[in-house]
Amino acid sequence: MVPSLPSILARLRFRHLSLLIALDEHGSLHKAAQRTGMTQPGLTRALHEIELTFGAPLFTRSARGMAATELGQCVLRHARLIAADVGQLREEIEGVLRGSGGRIAVGAIAGALHGVLVAAIGRLRAQQPALSVEVREATSVELLQLLGEGRLDLAVCRTTVLPYPEQFHYEPLLDEHVAVAAHPRHPLLQAGPVTLDQLAGCAWIFYPAHLPLRSLLERAFHEAGLALPRHAVETASTFATMLLLREDTQAVALMTEATMAFCEHHGVAARLPIAITARHEGYGIVTRHGAQSSPLTGMLAQCLRDAARAQPGPAAPA
Repeated sequence: MVPSLPSILARLRFRHLSLLIALDEHGSLHKAAQRTGMTQPGLTRALHEIELTFGAPLFTRSARGMAATELGQCVLRHARLIAADVGQLREEIEGVLRGSGGRIAVGAIAGALHGVLVAAIGRLRAQQPALSVEVREATSVELLQLLGEGRLDLAVCRTTVLPYPEQFHYEPLLDEHVAVAAHPRHPLLQAGPVTLDQLAGCAWIFYPAHLPLRSLLERAFHEAGLALPRHAVETASTFATMLLLREDTQAVALMTEATMAFCEHHGVAARLPIAITARHEGYGIVTRHGAQSSPLTGMLAQCLRDAARAQPGPAAPA
């Protein structure tokens, strides 16, 4: 039988939530007890009380440790959201008592990091000098997971990577254009206009399958009647891509326009004279659907909009 809301509210404590999170993160009663400053028998009794509250086991026990059940995963997801909200409450209280400050956690895909987030954070910190900011770079899938768990207040990414994006609120922010980056001494830089056929034999650096930039490249080669190059290096790391481009004079990679501009400015890579015409999906401001945004989250969202409006258009291939 599903427990009633009054029953859950009467029996569940904030400390219970931290115990569940510790168990999930450590997968061991012994390690979780050490983390929470409890004895192992005490933690076992507390877990029994929590499971009585929900009327079903939240963890399975085996020789390999503790693992959350399906119900346990559901409870843990909400436990993390509540813990994140309480953490945000504490930061806001501290900011109110000090008259300024606060803390915000934000994540972005690589193109948005270069494109708008860094500038937006600069704008926000100019308004709130005592502000603490946590920044994470990851794929859209990873960012949405962190956002859903309450570990991020806001993300700048895409929601179409999920089968059910309705759980998030999405505000379009910026279209994203792409370029082909190469080692600064790549032979094709002096060859005039470049075709995909010429690039087929290069040392490609790909994003992993199913990520938007990889899908776009596959579509471009397919539309040109070409097979996707084989024996490529695959990485979701923009930093790793930059290092690989610097290492091999034959290396090429597809990049967002913002990342390409950064690489050109710092001499990391050069732009090949080719235009990729396949459409690339833009990105936007993403928050949890139905969640009450803090004033700081609202301020950052506005700074992101201002930074997006200040962006120049894409550079034309040489």
